Amino acid sequence: MRKLSSFFAITLFVAALLSILASPALAQDDQDPPGRVARLNYIQGSVSYQVSGDQNWVDANPNRPLTTGDNLWVDQDSRGEVHIGSTAIRMSSQTGISFLTLDDRTVQLQLAQGTIEVHVRRLAPGEAFEVDTPNLAFTLTRSGEYRIDTDPNGGSTMIVVREGEGEVTGGGDTWDLRGGQRYVFQGTDQLSYDASPAPPFDDFEDWCENRDERENRALSARYVSRDVDGYYDLDDYGDWRNDPDYGAVWVPRGVEVGWAPYHYGHWVYVGPWGWTWVDDEPWGFAPFHYGRWVFVGGYWGWVPGPIVVRPVYAPALVAFVGGGGFSLSVSFGGGRSGVAWFPLGPRDVYVPGYRCSPRYMQNINVTNTRVVNVTQVTNVYNTVIVNRNTAAFNNYTYARNERAVTAVSRDTFVNARPVSTAIVRVTPQQIQGARVVESAPIAPTRGSYVASNARVATAKPATPFEQRPVVARLNPAVSRPAPQPTSRYRSFGQPAQPPAPPGGTQGQAGQRGRFNQPNVQPQNVPPQGATQGQPPAPTGRFNQPNVQPQSVPPQGGAQPQGNVQQQEQPRGGFRPSTSPGGASTTQSAGGNKGGNAAPVQQQTQQQQQQMQQQQQYNQRPSMRYTPPPKARDEMYDVHPPLNQKQAQPPPPKQEERRTPPPAEKGKEHEDNKKDK
Repeated sequence: MRKLSSFFAITLFVAALLSILASPALAQDDQDPPGRVARLNYIQGSVSYQVSGDQNWVDANPNRPLTTGDNLWVDQDSRGEVHIGSTAIRMSSQTGISFLTLDDRTVQLQLAQGTIEVHVRRLAPGEAFEVDTPNLAFTLTRSGEYRIDTDPNGGSTMIVVREGEGEVTGGGDTWDLRGGQRYVFQGTDQLSYDASPAPPFDDFEDWCENRDERENRALSARYVSRDVDGYYDLDDYGDWRNDPDYGAVWVPRGVEVGWAPYHYGHWVYVGPWGWTWVDDEPWGFAPFHYGRWVFVGGYWGWVPGPIVVRPVYAPALVAFVGGGGFSLSVSFGGGRSGVAWFPLGPRDVYVPGYRCSPRYMQNINVTNTRVVNVTQVTNVYNTVIVNRNTAAFNNYTYARNERAVTAVSRDTFVNARPVSTAIVRVTPQQIQGARVVESAPIAPTRGSYVASNARVATAKPATPFEQRPVVARLNPAVSRPAPQPTSRYRSFGQPAQPPAPPGGTQGQAGQRGRFNQPNVQPQNVPPQGATQGQPPAPTGRFNQPNVQPQSVPPQGGAQPQGNVQQQEQPRGGFRPSTSPGGASTTQSAGGNKGGNAAPVQQQTQQQQQQMQQQQQYNQRPSMRYTPPPKARDEMYDVHPPLNQKQAQPPPPKQEERRTPPPAEKGKEHEDNKKDK
């Protein structure tokens, strides 16, 4: 009987593992970049951001993608709203957050101070969502609405669970939090707590509910997945029309004559994707990172992809045009060279300019267009990526259309300057002689990471986020300073600083224990000789990687290094690696694509290495492509605003699944006193 039970247990485990691996959202190769980013989609008052690795705070741009290592600050009497797919994170006055980890499986935020409201509309199995404060780590275990407040001194955190469930870890203990309750945790080494029914909504939460209702009633949700950030902006700025060839097409209103996609905005460098388009329009996020554009009936329209769960984000769905070979050198006369590009049509296959696996290229295309199938994508991958033959680009829809092609000088492109004011006219003869390439092989410079017209922000946090200790349950991809020897945090029997591996060098992570964070080195991108388009270090499927923060400007110096105080590991497969083999280096595998040409011998070795890597992919056993599931509203937390519901009495107290919180030293808990 015991053997039979063991057999069934193993069978169930294998079945669960296979189901996770088959999930399009999670079936990601080690070399692939994340399939999602964050976006600051709403600004009220003064909001600023800080790019990973830079010490300058600048006024926030609502369409610039945010990812691991980026910081946000909402100043006095201001508010901001961030989206990660269908999840909304709303920030109140004097609030600062940092993206410690943001990938396909994990969202890990540092709440340095202030108030946020998190509405998780969908939390898929195998995903983790964690909010870390100076005295606890809060893991959201279900979709729902949560409010978290942390005081600037870091000694108190309040959590209101409007709907959903979660777990708090801190001071060596763990508590389960239920819906309809408010919890206040105070202390550091040892936490005391108070639980009470959730209070009425205040002005901030009423605003959050109004923002939710705007998303709930968005007409565009009939045509666009709720995981596509920005669908809720489309109703106010355009109309949906039906096309016999492409179905539902969204057409923007109020654009000027001669308007074309990827024409009004600028380029920035965001790792690991590389060159990324940032549009000027308030609606300019979804139509430039998902779907395709089509010119029909004398106007441009946006054709979204199929309504599926978690479409894959793209930095820009364009193709670049250039001169001979793979060099990008459109001649403008007078010895000047420039950069030109055009939007992809619904039947064009997008070829990422960064390294990716065949599965990733299938997902990013099939989830963003309705008329491209897996066979087409596979053929283009083998032709362009494997055999380095760009013949597949010859049939791209708008490659020879002068109204679709946008060209600027190299200086405008690389320094993140506005495109619309610097456009250079390209003649039909130049376009006919140009060759389409999959990427812009231009190394970033100091001005490539933030818009050239971005203003340095006067409003910023009094204490830099990287100098604030934080309690974390997962191993973050971004390191934070270790607590000082006199720290109030307990190390749970583990050394505060992980030992360096024997013979280790700078830039390598030390041994990864359960409660300590490796020394993650931010990768600074030099202005010349930089390797671009490279993904983070390889990651394990069920353990948090040593992710190297990308898109780091060379100015400002490296971030301070250190450890994050680690707490007990979460359940559900999200456990940081406990083996000592998790080292990673800051050395990239790609070639030198910067301004200084690499020696021919070095380039040859790099090409051989790339070919060997590709051969390894080709020798892998083929896996049948699994299409992503169709997205339906019942899969998401879409309901009338909670503040319009009749107040419900708190549920009867149930027995805690874990050890009850300890009373303060020398005191008994108030509930125990009442019982006596």
